[in-house]
Amino acid sequence: MKLSAPIYHLKRKAKRLSREEGIPLHAALDRVAATEGFSAWGMLAAKAGATTPASRMYAQFRPGDLVLVGARPGHGKTLLSLELAVEAMRSGRRATFFSLEYTEKQVLDRFPAIGADPAQFRGLFDVDCSDAISADYVVKRMAAASPETVVVIDYLQLLDQKRANPELTVQVRTLKAFARDKELIVVFISQIDRSYDPSIKPCPDLGDVRLPNPLELTLFDKTCFLNEARIQFGAAS
Repeated sequence: MKLSAPIYHLKRKAKRLSREEGIPLHAALDRVAATEGFSAWGMLAAKAGATTPASRMYAQFRPGDLVLVGARPGHGKTLLSLELAVEAMRSGRRATFFSLEYTEKQVLDRFPAIGADPAQFRGLFDVDCSDAISADYVVKRMAAASPETVVVIDYLQLLDQKRANPELTVQVRTLKAFARDKELIVVFISQIDRSYDPSIKPCPDLGDVRLPNPLELTLFDKTCFLNEARIQFGAAS
């Protein structure tokens, strides 16, 4: 059965429905799934799972990659990053989600939106919401990580919010060297500058990344930008 729209568009529709009608997100997801001919969101997600953008992206990752996932608020960057972590865990790898934005419960509560159950990945998934998150903190925390562990950092622009932390470029360089040494895959969630105009470009690009402080964007190996139902993935350039 072909979906009427990409799964990310359907997720956004469910989130909007949840807000407008004051119903739990899982109930809104099931209602959207019903309009697509499925009895529950989990069945819809399973049907689409073999061909999701996350599965195609993950297949192109290499140990040591630094990946930038950018979008405006509400366009699916956190869900996509979480899906990348799930792809790793489905292949038997581990994943850690570092967040300066959400609580552990808020991260875990997003699993149903991607058709997954956090209980399924017990022992493979960690969430760290410490206020101390920085490059040095991540390096210490992941010192014993196994190769190809996916590390998600939510989000890039918050890494140097504390004056005591090194500047952003220094932190990203540190994480790049660490990722290559340990053969990890590090995914940075990124904000997009307010000047981005979707009427001019269907998707943002590196030039639209919000940079309150200088950053060498050439440090990233791959990028993924989202807008509405569009996803643009490729090598950083």
